[in-house]
Amino acid sequence: MEAPRIIAAVTRVVRDVGIAEELAQDALVAALEQWPVTGVPERPGGWLTAVARRRAVDLVRRRENYARKLQEVGRATEFAYEAPVAADPDDIDDDLLRLVFMSCHPVLSAESRVALTLRLLGGLTTAETARAVLAPEPTVAQRIVRAKRTLATRNVAFEVPTGPDREARLGSVLEVIYLIFNEGYAATAGDDYLRPGLCEDALRLARVLQALMPGEPEVHGLAALLELQSSRAAARTGADGAPVLLRDQNRGRWNMLLIRRGFAALTRADAVASGPPGPYVLQAAIAACHARAATYEETNWAQIATLYGLLAARAPSPVVELNRAVAVSMVEGPGAALALVDALAGEPALRGYHLLPSVRGDLLERLGRTAEARAEYGRAASLTRNERERQFLLGRSRPEGAPPSGP
Repeated sequence: MEAPRIIAAVTRVVRDVGIAEELAQDALVAALEQWPVTGVPERPGGWLTAVARRRAVDLVRRRENYARKLQEVGRATEFAYEAPVAADPDDIDDDLLRLVFMSCHPVLSAESRVALTLRLLGGLTTAETARAVLAPEPTVAQRIVRAKRTLATRNVAFEVPTGPDREARLGSVLEVIYLIFNEGYAATAGDDYLRPGLCEDALRLARVLQALMPGEPEVHGLAALLELQSSRAAARTGADGAPVLLRDQNRGRWNMLLIRRGFAALTRADAVASGPPGPYVLQAAIAACHARAATYEETNWAQIATLYGLLAARAPSPVVELNRAVAVSMVEGPGAALALVDALAGEPALRGYHLLPSVRGDLLERLGRTAEARAEYGRAASLTRNERERQFLLGRSRPEGAPPSGP
């Protein structure tokens, strides 16, 4: 629980996130050695941070002494050093925010940002991170090592950027949290349709960021979106783990506490906004439309279609257009939506995207073109790497009453 704040506080001193993580681990080892004898201190986090900082200062001083000795023999070596400050809680939060921006820096690949964020801020081990991103442990370990090395060699500043750079960097931070949540909300591969642990990690990070940056509407928008999407988790799969479509979900299983939290975050986003809503606020507003509907039939699809239109203008992408087509189908009928979906068939970004034929199959089924619909469901099943989703789509591709092809 305390590890991210300790790492953040120590990174300020040593300016190297890899070394900071090692010193934080040293402090935890010291606690394991001393607390059984002395008892747990009143402020465990402050104790750990103080120990880690002392070790960081010692390390920097040893470096400075070594540098002076090198200078004495004619070799100049410069070491930046900043005197540590008192472990004020607000100050530690500032350092934590700096660590968030550092671990999500655009010099790192998206995969490295996700791995490093889960490791430093999510508190996951390398093995847990590997399971989270569905990659071999050695691969993830190398990503984390390379990410730390890149941050050090590129001299990435331990700071919260300002001005236009802040907006650009904040987008990277929010994107990482969003990607982590999406992988948990609908796993791209594996035997489980949902991966709740990843959703919880992302939601926790969004809440932390929300507390650290209360004046940023998109931060509140992302938090609202994740709260509202998380509220449906219990109803999104059946007892056997198979996906349950939105129209078939038992809304009595939706989590009302998370829905209220989502509404509150959306209200805060509106309160601090000074311009048009951003992509995360718009997506949260769409999720709020679903949350307000007591039944599937009561969903305000016209408003959802309008919001998707605004989202397409604010952050255009073929996936947004595909989602907008689904909303349009509920307002203007499946025929109008099918024309929109067919227009997306040539989009390179949707090549191999299983939800394109899945949506098309649903529209064709609603138009009574059953044989064509089954073919589309079969194509969608062949594209997905998630076993639960594949079985679900294969079920829709078979004629009614046909035996299943798998176990």
